[in-house]
Amino acid sequence: MHLAQFNVAHMRASVDDPLLAEFVAALEPVNALADQAPGFVWRAIANEDDPEETITHEFGDHLLINYSIWESRESLWNFVYRSPHLAVLQRRREWFHRVAEPYTVMWWVEEGEIPSLKEAWHRLTLLREQGPTPDAFTFKEFYDPDGDRG
Repeated sequence: MHLAQFNVAHMRASVDDPLLAEFVAALEPVNALADQAPGFVWRAIANEDDPEETITHEFGDHLLINYSIWESRESLWNFVYRSPHLAVLQRRREWFHRVAEPYTVMWWVEEGEIPSLKEAWHRLTLLREQGPTPDAFTFKEFYDPDGDRG
């Protein structure tokens, strides 16, 4: 089994606004870091030729999405919290609004499976409506592939 993760962020301005310029400039190096991270499997990409382009979707204006698949909880954790990605994450309040509801969700997928963006949004909705379950969970309230609390 592989670990899918989906997160959303409500931008303080449009992606081409100077307020987000430093964030946009960090996209290429952080994505390259993810692509080379141990345990990385896949990530949604808007445009292979433009690493700063964000994914277009139907979920709302100023909503930035990030969607990826990892070999394990540890590999995702190490990328998020033990790599240069952390420095960008720590600055998120400069670029994104704080939200009260969950904005990150994880779930297990079969190796080789790439769920649709619609499925990822459904998992986030499940987490928001039902709280953590084996079908939609977080780092803090994690479930292993067998459905047991991790």
